[in-house]
Amino acid sequence: MEHVTIQITKKEYHHLQSLASKYGLSVSELARLSLEDLLATPDEETTQAMEYILQKNHQLYLRLAK
Repeated sequence: MEHVTIQITKKEYHHLQSLASKYGLSVSELARLSLEDLLATPDEETTQAMEYILQKNHQLYLRLAK
């Protein structure tokens, strides 16, 4: 596993601590989970391709759902 170090302001750190406490997580866990979520989000090109396919095959999907 790799390690990353970032610099944030005291205000940002306190906000991060507050959010982590709210969810019962450590600051590191919250930061890691947030980063995982960001990395799992499809990029714009992928999103557009998925929307195109869904729109193009909309009628087919409706027939298959019956």
